[in-house]
Amino acid sequence: MSKSTVIIGLIDPKSPTNVGAVMRAAGCYSADRVVYTGLRYDKAVRFNTDTQQAANRIPLEHVENLLSFKTTQCKLICVDLVEGATPLPDFVHPEHAIYVFGPEDSSVNQTLVDAADAVVYVPTKGCMNLAASVNVLLYDRLAKSSNLAFNDELIRSSRDRNNTVKVRSR
Repeated sequence: MSKSTVIIGLIDPKSPTNVGAVMRAAGCYSADRVVYTGLRYDKAVRFNTDTQQAANRIPLEHVENLLSFKTTQCKLICVDLVEGATPLPDFVHPEHAIYVFGPEDSSVNQTLVDAADAVVYVPTKGCMNLAASVNVLLYDRLAKSSNLAFNDELIRSSRDRNNTVKVRSR
C-alpha cells in the first residue's frame, strides 16, 4: 500500500505570518508539500512564524495552477465557507489529497469549487484565519486516521527540549 499524500494548496496568500504558520502546521502534521498561487506572498516573504523551520524539510513552491494536482488518485478538496459544503466533522478524508484554501481576504473561486472532488468547511461562527483553518483540517485528518501513534515516545520526540514534565501516578 502506498504512503498517503497530503498537499496544502494556498490561493494567493498575502501574509508571510500565515504562510509561516501554515508551514509549521505542515511540519507538525507531516504534510508532503505546500504550494501557492499568486504574487502577493513573494512580495512579502519571510518565515517569521515557521519556528520549527519546516520550510527546510517540506517544499514550499509557487505554482500557476492548483488544478494540475488533481489526478484520479489525488483528490482536490476545497476548504472554505461555501454554501452546500460538507461540515468537516462529517468528511471522510481521501488517502491522497490536495487541500485548497482560499486567500485571507476572499474565497476559493467557483472554477475550483466546480472541479473539486469535495468541498468542506469548518463549522465555526465567523471565519478563522488561513493558518488556523489549515491546522484544524490537518488535525481532523490525523484524528480520523487509522495510523495513529499515541505514546510517550511521540511526546518526547515532539516537545521542546526544556519540557521534561511527566504525569505522576495517581
